[in-house]
Amino acid sequence: MADRVADEPVATRLRPADLAREHGLSPQAVRNYERDGFLPPAERTPTGYRIYTAVHAAALRTFLAHVRAYGHATAGEIMNAVHDGRLDDALTAIDHGHGRLLRDRETLAAVRSALDHLRDAGSPPPAAGVLPRSIGELAHRLGLTPATLRTWEAAGILAPARDPATGYRVFRADDVRDAELAHLLRRGGYRLDAIATVVEQVRTAGGTTALTAALTDWQARLTAHGLAMLDAAAHLGRYLNPA
Repeated sequence: MADRVADEPVATRLRPADLAREHGLSPQAVRNYERDGFLPPAERTPTGYRIYTAVHAAALRTFLAHVRAYGHATAGEIMNAVHDGRLDDALTAIDHGHGRLLRDRETLAAVRSALDHLRDAGSPPPAAGVLPRSIGELAHRLGLTPATLRTWEAAGILAPARDPATGYRVFRADDVRDAELAHLLRRGGYRLDAIATVVEQVRTAGGTTALTAALTDWQARLTAHGLAMLDAAAHLGRYLNPA
């Protein structure tokens, strides 16, 4: 990579401000990226000014494309590995990013499948107005044992508060809703980890209706993420093989 910098003709040599302007950055940000290894080292003029080239401009585009695809930390890891000659390490970091995206897609598919099951089975009504219940009362309501509810709590499906005076679990309206959703999904054959994911999504969205809309946004974000990865790969390919 350093040989490519040295071979750049004088006419293509750039200042930090020239690189920064394209991306709306400050010249200092460009210098910081070089310092951190995200750009290859710059040569210096006799008076100490940095000399950047088209290679540095391509590196900056590549780094920023990877920031959009993988986040700042992973993008920096990838560019450092490339500039250190550790291409396999860079590709491994990219593989991990693709693996996370695949897991997110699988989680989205599982949540959608579970929501379809809830709709087909008749999703339990909102538990608004339900008085706080003890673990025994909730178990009786669902026809389960308290031990089952404790297992669901350990799996992250339920998160009841504790009575500050007694330390006993207190299941409020949202907890009852979560337990009823879990009970329905459990009867449908879903594993506890899958149920925990669904319930967390419902809890975050504020209900199954809100979650349905949230899933559309989630899908759009995953699509955008995947496209950003494709763009980053194209930039990296051009950076590694400029010819």
